[in-house]
Amino acid sequence: MDKGSQTTAAVVATTTTTTSNSSAFSFISKGWREVRDSADADLQLMKDRANTFKNLAASFDREIENLIQSATPTFSVPAIRQSSEIDFMKKLQPKISEFRRVYSAPEISRRVMEKWGPRAKLGIDLSRIRSAIVAEVDETEEEDMYGIVEFNKFKKGRRARFTEEGQFGDWEPIRALKTRLREFEKKNASVEIFGGFKNSEFVEKVKSSLKAIIKEPQESKDVPALDVPELLAYLVRQSGPFLDQLGVRRDLCDKIVESLCSKRKNQLVLRSLAEGEPPTVDGDKINDELDLRIASVLQSTGHCYEGGFWTDFVKHDVSDGKRHVAIVTTASLPWMTGTAVNPLFRAAYLAKSAKQKVTLLVPWLCRSDQELVYPNNLTFSSPEEQENYIRNWLEERTGFKADFKISFYPGKFSKERRSIIPAGDTSQFIPSKDADICILEEPEHLNWYHHGKRWTDKFNHVVGIVHTNYLEYIKREKNGALQAFLVKHINNWVTRAYCHKVLRLSAATQDLPKSVICNVHGVNPKFLKIGEKVAEERELGQQAFSKEAYFLGKMVWAKGYKELIDLLAKHKNDLDGFKLDVYGNGEDAHEVQSTAKRLNLNLNFLKGRDHADDSLHGYKIFINPSVSDVLCTATAEALAMGKFVVCADHPSNEFFRSFPNCLTYKSSEDFVAKVKEALANEPQPLTPEQIYNLSWEAATQRFVEYSELDRVLNNRHNPAKVGSKIIAKSSSLPNLSEIVDGGLAFAHYCLTGNELLRLCTGAIPGTRDYDKQHCKDLHLLPPQVENPIYGW
Repeated sequence: MDKGSQTTAAVVATTTTTTSNSSAFSFISKGWREVRDSADADLQLMKDRANTFKNLAASFDREIENLIQSATPTFSVPAIRQSSEIDFMKKLQPKISEFRRVYSAPEISRRVMEKWGPRAKLGIDLSRIRSAIVAEVDETEEEDMYGIVEFNKFKKGRRARFTEEGQFGDWEPIRALKTRLREFEKKNASVEIFGGFKNSEFVEKVKSSLKAIIKEPQESKDVPALDVPELLAYLVRQSGPFLDQLGVRRDLCDKIVESLCSKRKNQLVLRSLAEGEPPTVDGDKINDELDLRIASVLQSTGHCYEGGFWTDFVKHDVSDGKRHVAIVTTASLPWMTGTAVNPLFRAAYLAKSAKQKVTLLVPWLCRSDQELVYPNNLTFSSPEEQENYIRNWLEERTGFKADFKISFYPGKFSKERRSIIPAGDTSQFIPSKDADICILEEPEHLNWYHHGKRWTDKFNHVVGIVHTNYLEYIKREKNGALQAFLVKHINNWVTRAYCHKVLRLSAATQDLPKSVICNVHGVNPKFLKIGEKVAEERELGQQAFSKEAYFLGKMVWAKGYKELIDLLAKHKNDLDGFKLDVYGNGEDAHEVQSTAKRLNLNLNFLKGRDHADDSLHGYKIFINPSVSDVLCTATAEALAMGKFVVCADHPSNEFFRSFPNCLTYKSSEDFVAKVKEALANEPQPLTPEQIYNLSWEAATQRFVEYSELDRVLNNRHNPAKVGSKIIAKSSSLPNLSEIVDGGLAFAHYCLTGNELLRLCTGAIPGTRDYDKQHCKDLHLLPPQVENPIYGW
């Protein structure tokens, strides 16, 4: 134990001792007052008994005299009887007079008062002695009195006698107790008192409390030291972030750890056999056992990990007793893209539960960028105007008014990347009092050029949701392989440094650190209502679908247009007579249309429109050959409307395979077969369970579960549990990953602060801070005043 811990223990022990001394003296003083009150009550009782006895004797004497004087009867009695009664009274009179004289003498009262007066102060419990005194006073009618009151009562072979000196004559335990009480009164305050009670139950309880406070190492002799393979295995596993940056795969690190822990693996197999379980040991069990070993050894030594060099434990407490959730995204309506629509629905349904306050933070674009991004030449002159548009659009589709806050941060549109890049420190637009839980929609995108406070330092829990498979898009560009290699490691870098948890919508995304796969997106309720209407029409025998097939999506080659044209060109003869309507706008629209015309494909190109538009309700089949999507929102919407969906057998479509109307193909020939199957049959109505799985209510529930948001909202801790033992690793186990993450964040902060490096990596000039136009639109102070450089 170090000096600081010893000093703390000494202060705690001294404080506990002082408090216990005060309690002990208070108890003794209270007992002393109770004894004094009891003695006074006994004294008053004896006074009353003596007076009563004296009055009784006087009354008895008067009655005897009256009896003698009236001995001659008024009626006739035999002479012999009268003579005998007179003789008896004459003999009795001297004895009664003597009895009265003895008990009427003032010496009796004086001696009794001297023995039991206020001067006699006994520091013992007199309840039993008082009972003996009362009993003996009742028996004094049969005792001889010679000026000294003696109380003879034998109990267990001992007699208690009160003599004139006011001491117990023969009762040795009482005499010894009084001697000890005198010694007790002479002792000093704390040390001597507890020295006399060193074997008492009170002192034992004090010792137990001090041991619980100090938390001395327990069972240190029973925990064997770590061997070299265990140390190496722990080092390799904790070095995962660094090895991952070097290109070493995670499964290779797991195999190294498993081989180093072969001894522990054998023990687990034997334990499984002993418990009657199959002798299978997976990597999670080995990791848990290794964590338990490390934590138990550290706990046995009394070591407590208090954080690393980069760790900032100063988190903001909830000010109003309600949790705050901030959702930060990279796009906003009226740009109809997934990162604009899905975060909006997520905010609405998280706020609908009313368990937490929600803030949606979206980018604000200057007028020139709005003209490049927003459809139909739609622009806004102020953030308030755009906020009204967003809320109206949302309320029309959800059917309820969502109670959440919408805020804006400065952003700029990159034509090369076809995306919005944040300008300045985005985290500063969430007030510190609301910095509790943060959801980063596209965390890699938001943090490529982030130069500001670390998200995990400002927020208690940060969750990243990966929407886009950037590597797939980059590979299609010039020098795509090299760019994809660099972007892959940059994505690993920023997500590890700025997120506690990462959710991937499907396995089609990059395998990022701290990530799990889960579809946390739902379907606009409007599409589910359309599906219910279609089902009702089919039950009534009406024709629900009057058109064949269509495709809808932004008209860029990466959104599935290349795959679509290749499939139709290859099987033009097999699909003779098959006509496909294509809806979409985009940068590659002219090139796509000219290619289809040149190949003489039966494609009808139309302008892009909302998927819920009435003109699209009559189609029976939705074709989606894209393999660049992470989770195609249009596919989910088509299924919700009760249509057939023909899509590729790809990880991005894994969630939809459980729906009977989803027809997946593995080859171009299989594509033709699935299209013909859809043309020849009618879609099956959705079951209530399938409808719920597509809804935003189910998506929100999945998000809360997989992001560990339920544990954070309820303040539940998750200690490491292995077998029957529970060890809180975070309190005793130093985490090398946290050290690496902090170092990565610091390095990223330094690099993004250099304007030259930012420009070399493709950043928009002037995005390290927001510009004057952003200050004017958002009513911000200049960056030098409001956006200082954050230190570490």
